[in-house]
Amino acid sequence: MTTLPTSKPPRLDARLSAAFAYVRPGHTAADIGCDHGKLSAALAGSGRCPLVFACDLRPDPLEKARRACAPYGDAVQFRLGSGLTVLAPGEAEDIVIAGMGAETIIEILEGAPWVFDGRYNLVLVPATKHSILRRWLARRGFALLGETLCHAAGRWYAVMNARYGAEPFEPDGLACLCGKLAGQEGFGAYCAQQNVKLKKYRRGLPPGPEAEAVDELIRCLEDRSV
Repeated sequence: MTTLPTSKPPRLDARLSAAFAYVRPGHTAADIGCDHGKLSAALAGSGRCPLVFACDLRPDPLEKARRACAPYGDAVQFRLGSGLTVLAPGEAEDIVIAGMGAETIIEILEGAPWVFDGRYNLVLVPATKHSILRRWLARRGFALLGETLCHAAGRWYAVMNARYGAEPFEPDGLACLCGKLAGQEGFGAYCAQQNVKLKKYRRGLPPGPEAEAVDELIRCLEDRSV
């Protein structure tokens, strides 16, 4: 029997608040890379999810999550291990992967072929290389249903909501860099942040078509920056 919450859920920063909003009410959720457990606690403590799996690769963060989620009893279960290997297919339908780079997120998803199914709602919060994750999602048939731009710890983040079942396609460079964020508060600053990284990448390119294409992207981002 699930223990009823006895304390208020923790307050979340902008990044985790955006992730929280993309988790569907009434669904079991998995918080992959749960770290301190605040998101798991908020999902369980608010009643948004009847069951949350708080998962982490390392024992110390998982122990912190246990303490944060203690008021919510067996509404939160804990799994120690790598990525989605800690879950059986179907155990959770809403999957949050946050706090790691895009390439690690991709490795986690590629390592769990069962997520290539429209029943699963993915909430992805890449710490770095947002454009690489957007390109991978498009190529692998995941529809990018929404993105939320948020500012946390002095940086801009894109919180992505994706689901499998779209026709795979090759996105253009601007779509990879900006996603669905145009028009949101802070979009100009986000473009400026992306442009700094793009210019650094450009310095390592020899003259040729790829360098010319990157130069055009740099100009496009400058038009969108503050």
